[in-house]
Formats: sequence, C-alpha cells, structure tokens
Amino acid sequence: MAKFAVRTAAILGLLTVAACETSDLGRAGIGAGSGYLIDRAVGGDGTIGAAVGATAGVVCDDVTPQYCN
Repeated sequence: MAKFAVRTAAILGLLTVAACETSDLGRAGIGAGSGYLIDRAVGGDGTIGAAVGATAGVVCDDVTPQYCN
C-alpha cells in the first residue's frame, strides 16, 4: 500500500513539472523521464512509470488547462 501511495504522490508531482512545457511532446518527454525515475526509485523496472508519466504529460493540458498551458 505504501508503494502505491508513493507512486500516486510522485505522479501528481510530475504533473506539476510537466505543466512547464508548452507542447504535448515536451510534456510527454518530461513525464516519461520522471515516471521512469520514480518507478525505479520504488523498485519497479521503469517501463510502467515511463508509460504512465508520458500519458499524464500529454493529457495534462486537456484535464487541467488552468495548470498546464
């Protein structure tokens, strides 16, 4: 359960970082890199974290336009 909580908090944090970019490609890159590092830090192999991070980065401006612009 603690591992899930860390991943969830980390993904929310990477959305904040991804908001700094103006294009979907840039946000996807930041999200994938951050997600990979976070997943590795909590013991994963990095692929799931990178996929989730890239997806979160791409849809960030669609879901929360007030933060991702």
